[in-house]
Amino acid sequence: MKNPLSVFSVLLVCSISVVAQNSDQAAPSPTPAASPAVIKSTGNPKATQTSGAKVSVPVPPEKSKPLQVPRLDKPPVIDGKLDGDEWKQAVVLKDFYQVNPGDNIAPSKPTEAFFGYDSKFLYLAVHAYDEPDKVRATMATRDQVFGEDNVRLYLDTFNDQRKAYILGWNPLGVQQDGIQTEGSGTDFSVDIVMESKGALTIDGWCLEVAIPFKSLRYVAGKDKLWGFHLWRNIDRFNDELDSWVPISRDISSILTQEAHLTGLEGISTERTLEVIPSLTFSETGKRVSALSPAALAANPALLDPGRTLNEPIKAEAGVTVKYGLTPTVTLDMAVNPDFAQVEADQTVVTANQRFPIFFQEKRPFFLEGIDIFNTDLQAVHTRAIVDPDIALKITGKTGRNTFGLLVASDNAPGNFSKDDRNNFSILPTIQRFLDKNAYIGVLRLKRDVGKESSIGLLATSYNFIEKHNQLGGFDGRFKLNPQTVLSFQFLGTTSRQCFSDPRANLYVPTVVDPCYTGGSTRSSYRTGNGFAYSISYSKEGRHFYYGFEGGGRTRDYRADVGFTRRTNTNNEGIYFGYASEPKPKAKLINWRINNSARIGFDWQGNSQGMEDEASIQFSFQRSSYLGFGFGGGSERLFEEEFGVARTATQSGSFFGSPERSTKQATPYIFAGTRPNKKYSLNVFLLHTRNSFDLDFGAEPKYPRVSPAALADPGAPLDPGPGNFWDVEISQSFQPTNELSLSLDYTRNTLVRNDTGLVAFKENIFSLHSTYQFTRFIFARARVDYETLGSNVRGQFLLGWTPNPGTAFYVGYNDDLTRNGFSPFTGQLEPGFRRNGRTFFVKLSYLFLKSFGK
Repeated sequence: MKNPLSVFSVLLVCSISVVAQNSDQAAPSPTPAASPAVIKSTGNPKATQTSGAKVSVPVPPEKSKPLQVPRLDKPPVIDGKLDGDEWKQAVVLKDFYQVNPGDNIAPSKPTEAFFGYDSKFLYLAVHAYDEPDKVRATMATRDQVFGEDNVRLYLDTFNDQRKAYILGWNPLGVQQDGIQTEGSGTDFSVDIVMESKGALTIDGWCLEVAIPFKSLRYVAGKDKLWGFHLWRNIDRFNDELDSWVPISRDISSILTQEAHLTGLEGISTERTLEVIPSLTFSETGKRVSALSPAALAANPALLDPGRTLNEPIKAEAGVTVKYGLTPTVTLDMAVNPDFAQVEADQTVVTANQRFPIFFQEKRPFFLEGIDIFNTDLQAVHTRAIVDPDIALKITGKTGRNTFGLLVASDNAPGNFSKDDRNNFSILPTIQRFLDKNAYIGVLRLKRDVGKESSIGLLATSYNFIEKHNQLGGFDGRFKLNPQTVLSFQFLGTTSRQCFSDPRANLYVPTVVDPCYTGGSTRSSYRTGNGFAYSISYSKEGRHFYYGFEGGGRTRDYRADVGFTRRTNTNNEGIYFGYASEPKPKAKLINWRINNSARIGFDWQGNSQGMEDEASIQFSFQRSSYLGFGFGGGSERLFEEEFGVARTATQSGSFFGSPERSTKQATPYIFAGTRPNKKYSLNVFLLHTRNSFDLDFGAEPKYPRVSPAALADPGAPLDPGPGNFWDVEISQSFQPTNELSLSLDYTRNTLVRNDTGLVAFKENIFSLHSTYQFTRFIFARARVDYETLGSNVRGQFLLGWTPNPGTAFYVGYNDDLTRNGFSPFTGQLEPGFRRNGRTFFVKLSYLFLKSFGK
């Protein structure tokens, strides 16, 4: 079999060649129909209306026609003062509309904006009139400004009404950037190199921005159009949004209602090469046994205090390269990339969990352009690529075609620890995998259809020793009318790997058997073919909305480059709701009700459960809300999903009956408020009657408490219903513009009905604090404490991040146990014990070189 990475590399080179040959022949971006000259609304200061009646809002000619952006003779100085003569040449945008919570009515405060450009930059300036002492602005961290006053610019640089850059700035010029894709939400992992400055003034605040064209992917030239939205967010007025063009609530899409820029001619088409070398120094210490195995075996009651063993200092170097092949196509490459996470994953409840828990990707290389690979079935989740030696990616758009190709060589599957390599009991099991790499490839193609629809193709490949998985399929999103969207995805998989068969008899494989794990098994090495689907239909109007969602995966479906929560399942559901007309000045601004119903079943036709849920939410002044909900339904468990299915020759995974079912009732309440820029509070409280205890236990604090386990701790699983409580409280406090604090608390408790005993109780406290010395220098501390494992984890970081790519970090991570159990003897250990600690210094620098004109 040929090396799959080599095959994908050939495809990559061919793709680059085709792009280079055709980049100048790309199909022109579609010219949109003329923007609507009128829009339905509940009111506007320039429209005559009767109270409560919908009226037509006339859109001035300068908003219904493309906005001609003038070329500036001299670049403005970006200092946030808006006093340069250069802005006198710029085109001026006035008369904004309040689109939330109001419906195209007069804004609470006026706004003026200015656009201009030269060969290298698009310039934006904003004068936001306000009372300066009431402006909500802090020295926020990058990408954290949308929770206070800000300005947002949407740039649809291909004018396809499907995807747009979203660039934002707070009154101090702190930046936020992302990409919004219709139907998929917004990805804020994107980092755009740009310059911005903001300042408070006696009549509000001013902002100046210079956006390099080389930081964007775009089409430009004579008669080319860019779609755009310009919004202002006034946070204290119930998160008010003001838009330069009116937004109709009778149309479910934002980008299809965008205004247009034109006149961007003579733009530099220079190509950009970005090289970011990185270097990380780290020293890690971990707790090891202070006693020899012989001493522990001779006296099991002996207390082992352990000791900290410091490993030698490690130095890891890597480099990431980005090259703009054309203004619309980018090639990325990483060699031994620095994928160390500056911040660890959130602490979550893991007790009584049947299925894997999803964690977001955080690594910059994979986040760049990730939106093209995201689909409903999560067939691509790049955290499956754990520790790549090398990775390459090409993404872009030519005409109506969007594409992405990702290949990687991952050494994680063959990278075993020193302890494993020295453990002769498992060495025969891992010998054939040592220091071998997995080869991974992802291909994504997508074509625009009509004005607002698209069809796509996705293929992935994962290949390791005795583990091979290939996936392929197609998807589509069709805008049937301004309010209705139909989307779907169908995937097929074929895998050659070990599959567990719950009805097979136990056997003892030989060491050379692919399914050998050191003992008996029910797994067999075979080819398995699978299928998965996702379908959704939604209609969203001004007040009413409804839809259908369905999806499923067969038993042998595998997506080894993606994330799969459950197989052999189908879930089909419907939902509908109503949202009232907002009243921005009233105490009760608006309310909404929602109802959803779903049913789950496997591919053999067995019901897995059903649920009906209803909720109502009220929104009040001071960014406050209150809601209630109730869900009722049933859940059904089958023992073969937990391991062994009983047959004539073997007993099953469950004690007693091979299946369990229960009827459940779940009331809940949620509320929150943000009365000013210093404080916020959010609360969620849920109680489920007859929630299943799966009888896994939560050792060592909570052993199994089912009747079967109490009689015999080694008995098969005996799941049973209980009372479950979930309490979540989140609060934030910002005493100064530089310091922000937040405290999150989660409490989960489950008590069995039959025995009255606690199956598990978990409390998670998470304290975050950040001090922003300047826009680019910060100190961050995070402490997590969870009671189930008695773990305390601290993360402390000092960082300097002047631009995307250039950074310097000094960090310290600590992991302790408080009143926990010894990992060596299982005995209770009072006080604090350190499990491990890491000190690191991490630095990277962006080298930027432009080619062409």
